[in-house]
Order: sequence, then structure tokens, then C-alpha cells
Amino acid sequence: MPSAKIPKKTPHPRATVRTKAQAARIQEIFDRFAANEDHPKTELNYKSPYELVVAVALSAQATDVSVNKATKALFRDAPTPQQMHDLGVEGLEPYIRTIGLYRTKAKNVIAAAAILLKEHGGQVPLNREALMALPGVGRKTASVVLNELDIEPAIAVDTHVFRVSHRLRIADGSAPDKVEAQLMAVVPTPYLTRAHHWLILHGRYTCVARNPKCLNCIVADLCPSRELFIGA
Repeated sequence: MPSAKIPKKTPHPRATVRTKAQAARIQEIFDRFAANEDHPKTELNYKSPYELVVAVALSAQATDVSVNKATKALFRDAPTPQQMHDLGVEGLEPYIRTIGLYRTKAKNVIAAAAILLKEHGGQVPLNREALMALPGVGRKTASVVLNELDIEPAIAVDTHVFRVSHRLRIADGSAPDKVEAQLMAVVPTPYLTRAHHWLILHGRYTCVARNPKCLNCIVADLCPSRELFIGA
């Protein structure tokens, strides 16, 4: 999951104070996302909470595709904290060598496995504080894990979420944490556990950074930035 990079210039109108009309527009945006794909999920492959934590941690500054290619063999051979710890850093590195920052990530994964074994009986603690205490697991990773497992509604702001939320004018924060707070405040409550995936997938496949596919966008008529790309 690539980290959010704040552009020097953002081609979108500034967000304004919400009115009833703006709230209705936001509601319609997420109604359409839900109608199009009611149960969006991460594109990372995993079979357990532990595999999810590892996959999300590995996805920092890397694509889901590259992570899935690496974890296919890794999770076959080391699907538990004990087996991962037994690999050691040198044993883990060959599995994830194709992923960016693999040396640092290997150290973090093995260190996290040791903590899980020592402090949590080899189980993943499913609360934010304990997750963020694991090496390589920051707020964004914890948010993804907790949201994906339907434990805590959260919106992890990566570069896709940042871009889409600004273009749709549902957030205008200058940093990911500010955008996260804004989104948590404006996304309709029933959609909070799914908004993260909708925004990521929309940014990954439709509202791309260059030449967004506005003609194929299901919310184009609700987007204040549409005219910047294809005219009014």
C-alpha cells in the first residue's frame, strides 16, 4: 500500500463547510459505491489475521500485486508467528527480496513475530494500541487490519484515498491524518467500514493520478473536479 505523497499543487477545488446539499451529495457518492460493489475487500491475499498483518506491513511503499507474489510462497512455508520467527531475518529475506525496503521489513516482521510469541501467545492482538506496538506496524497498518477484520471502522489514507477524497471534495486536509479525521466525520456511518476500500479501488482503477477515467466514473456527475479533466 503506497504511502500518501502530498502534491505541491492539487487540481481540485477546496472543500467547504458542509451544508445539507453537500451532505446529500456525499451520501449519494457512497450510495453509488455501495450499489456498485457492496462488500469491497483488500486485494492483499491472506488466510488469517497474522497473514493480514504481515501482508499489510509489507505493502508499505509497494503494490498489492508485488506483495501477493511474494507472500504466496512465504505464507505457504511460514503462516504462523512461530514458523516466521524460525525463518529468521536471513531466511525471510529471499521470500520478499522483490518488495521495496525488504531488508528493513524482514527485520520488522521477525521482531514482530518474537513479540507475538513472547507477549501474546502467538496470537495477533486485535486492538489498535497492541498492534501499533509491533515493529513495522504504524497507525495506517493498524487501521487497515482493524477495518478489514470488521473490528473497528477506520479509513487508512494512502495516496489513492488522499487523491480521490480531494477531487471529490469530501476532504481537503493537507496531510493524511487530517484527511482521515475529515473522512471519518463526513462518511455516512453505515459505510465507514467500507469507505476505505471503495476510495482505494476507485483511485487505483478509475480516478487515477494522470488522465482519470471520468467517462467511466460512477460518480462523475457528483465530482467538482470533473470539469478540470473532461470539461463541464
